Amino acid sequence: MLTWYSDFAHLSISGFRIFQAEILHNLLERIEMLQFRFSAVLKELFQSNLKRPLTGITRNKTSLPIHYCSSNASLDVQVSFKLKLLHAGVHRPLLCAAPGTRTYCTKTEGAAIPVTESAIPVTDQEKKDETATEAATEKRRKAGILPSLEDLLFYTIAEGQEKIPVHKFLTALKATGLRTGDPRLKECMDTLKVTLKNTSDGVMLDRHLFKKCVQSNIVLLTQAFRKKFVIPDFQSFSSHIDELYESAKNLTEGQVADYIPQLAKFSPDLWAVSLCTVDGQRHTVGDTKVPFCLQSCVKPLKYAIAVHDHGTEYVHRFIGKEPSGLRFNKLFLDEDDKPHNPMVNAGAIVCTSLIKQGASNAEKFDYVMNFLNKMAGNEYVGFSNATFQSERESGDRNFAIGYYLKEKKCFPEGTDMTSILDFYFQLCSIEVTCESASVMAATLANGGFCPITGERVLSPEAVRDTLSLMHSCGMYDFSGQFAFHVGLPAKSGVAGGILLVVPNVMGIMCWSPPLDKLGNSVRGIQFCTDLVSLFNFHNYDNLRHFAKKHDPRREGGDQRQFTFGPMDYESLQQELALKDSLWKKVVPTDCHEDSSTTVVYRMESVGERN
Repeated sequence: MLTWYSDFAHLSISGFRIFQAEILHNLLERIEMLQFRFSAVLKELFQSNLKRPLTGITRNKTSLPIHYCSSNASLDVQVSFKLKLLHAGVHRPLLCAAPGTRTYCTKTEGAAIPVTESAIPVTDQEKKDETATEAATEKRRKAGILPSLEDLLFYTIAEGQEKIPVHKFLTALKATGLRTGDPRLKECMDTLKVTLKNTSDGVMLDRHLFKKCVQSNIVLLTQAFRKKFVIPDFQSFSSHIDELYESAKNLTEGQVADYIPQLAKFSPDLWAVSLCTVDGQRHTVGDTKVPFCLQSCVKPLKYAIAVHDHGTEYVHRFIGKEPSGLRFNKLFLDEDDKPHNPMVNAGAIVCTSLIKQGASNAEKFDYVMNFLNKMAGNEYVGFSNATFQSERESGDRNFAIGYYLKEKKCFPEGTDMTSILDFYFQLCSIEVTCESASVMAATLANGGFCPITGERVLSPEAVRDTLSLMHSCGMYDFSGQFAFHVGLPAKSGVAGGILLVVPNVMGIMCWSPPLDKLGNSVRGIQFCTDLVSLFNFHNYDNLRHFAKKHDPRREGGDQRQFTFGPMDYESLQQELALKDSLWKKVVPTDCHEDSSTTVVYRMESVGERN
């Protein structure tokens, strides 16, 4: 039954027509966007319009008897037909009820026509019924004037079907960049596994089962499917990354580092790229699950821990901020007898001495490992004892640097230099994979919050200072060239890794053991250069009047995609229901509701309608 409730005040004929035209105009504007039952929309629009003051119209404060209209016509009518009726109604005179009369509707062949009777006394029972009806209407409005986010998501994926196969949902999920193993989706995936075990075929999900599975993570899933992540068109972006990977794969130059015997054992053919955005979108290509040691890539991470614990001022009492312009393992200090920066060996050794001063090496190692695990979202972080032993046995240069630092009193008072060198070798021997290291880089890109756990790991001060020094000093004595051509914070290591950060967008780990003469991965440098040639990630690519590159942060690469922070449930309902889409009726659902008022919709883009 279609029921309209209104409480109009006394209006002049001309004023009433203005009021009527405004209501119908609002209906015509809103009806295209509303994606749910037509009766609920009309009720909501009339209620909202009645509350809005109208210029030039004076209302009588004395209320009139309730005017109501009811029809037995089915709700399942074409929207276009309703629009025609509304257009016609704008030009049709309105029958105005006089005070003391009740207006109701009778159903005819074409529409429900208002009929006015002489004044009819309103009984106490009728008043109670009206009050109860209004209360029930308000309850329904609060409970579900908009469809639930779970329903909207189901209709989007189902495309008119009553059930969806679980693989279709998982495929659509991966297309957004999210993984089924994402810690934020753990409850959803666990519920999905249990639910499928209890279904008859173990494959199909109807709307109610789907809602049960996704309700615990619906806000994250809705943001993903509405392309509210930092890279909206993630599939297209990933295909570009694959192309850049293949291009760099063909390079055969460079030599695997052999001054540390354990590193010389890696194959020169290994090549991997992994990325993680600040929203937790993931993409990997190549040998991304092969563990390798961080080596010098750990330097910015332990510097960040030191600044997080002690602050910038304290840390830089012992270490400078300037690029050295020299090889990373030179025995050389600045004019203040301090290491030039924490990205060269001398500065990294001093930085190691600032972590958990007074604790044993075992406690210090566990402390750093705990930080790195949090930065990696609890993905793989290990330790290579063979590399540690190899480094210690071949570490004469670092021992020489250590004694030189001790002579110049560069360490905090009471520091055991040999113990610090052991700790330094241990941190260089920490193992990661490309995948886990990309999450570490993304934590830096995300201001210290791990994108796949949402946990705050590092202070904003520590992240800012770390990225600043990575930008100016992170690529050994190639740092100036890298800052010029790539324009992004990065740190390389002799194991072949390059930790690259695109602030506020993503973290990337490239790994390939063959190095150039400056100690940087040949394939990694090529990939980073090609990446910035294609996308506008360079720090100065977004200057006004600058030649435009592809911007993956914009949907389609052309139009700005405004991204928002985390949305609450109600905001996402409004966003899904009222923007850029039309819910099109496709099929009735099987449920316990009255089938005469239950309609299934699917989302149809504006482009499809045009």
